[in-house]
Amino acid sequence: MGEFVNLQVDEGIGTIRLDRPPVNAINQQLHRELRVAAIEATERADVHAVIVYGGPRAFAGGADIKEMAELSYAEAAVFAGPLSASLTTVADIPKPTVAAVTGYALGGGLELALCCDRRIAGDNVKLGQPEIQLGIIPGAGGTQRLSRLVGPSRAKDIVYTGRYLKSDEALAIGLVDEVVAPDDVYAAAQTWAKQFVNGPLRAYAAAKAAIDGGLDTDLGNGLKLETQVFTALFGTEDQKTGMRSFIENGPGKATFTGK
Repeated sequence: MGEFVNLQVDEGIGTIRLDRPPVNAINQQLHRELRVAAIEATERADVHAVIVYGGPRAFAGGADIKEMAELSYAEAAVFAGPLSASLTTVADIPKPTVAAVTGYALGGGLELALCCDRRIAGDNVKLGQPEIQLGIIPGAGGTQRLSRLVGPSRAKDIVYTGRYLKSDEALAIGLVDEVVAPDDVYAAAQTWAKQFVNGPLRAYAAAKAAIDGGLDTDLGNGLKLETQVFTALFGTEDQKTGMRSFIENGPGKATFTGK
């Protein structure tokens, strides 16, 4: 367990919990601990789905500006790469992931939420990429993952203006997938994650690899990638179990082992 980030596992769901009051500002120690927690969530066989959660008050208010303010160009070059890589480690978790977003998800906080497969937000959240107001731009995925999610025109508006988005606009443009009462955010994330606990883990990983990998290439190469990961699943126990169960008992009744 880290000082600011830890992984809590309960009934197949791993929660990567940020805990750096008051707003979980992302400094170098936090993002390194985040990377460790994401790797642990990836490697642990008892983790079938992952929630990223900052607690009831704030998801993450952005990078620690006090730590960044006096960086030289050379120092910023050393800082930025590992920060982006730490968040990418969350995006690379080969299991269903959901960000449970409360309070603020700004700057690096929104970039972290963008690393998850799904985002569930409280109806009082404020989301944004306000880096432009500091004379910089998002540097840990905000220009790339945001534009892939909501389109380049909307992403440019959000990045150029640095404005805050409320939950209704975020839902309308697809930046978040579900909006609930603030006190229900984590429970809603648990409900979503629970449906994957007894599912075919290798198939989830394959689906994620095909979808995310396909977004980074053209359609032809994306289809080739899909074929590769599809055929690879015929070497798993879950494929045999799932198809035999379908033939014998109908759909949706297989008991998977994740192998």
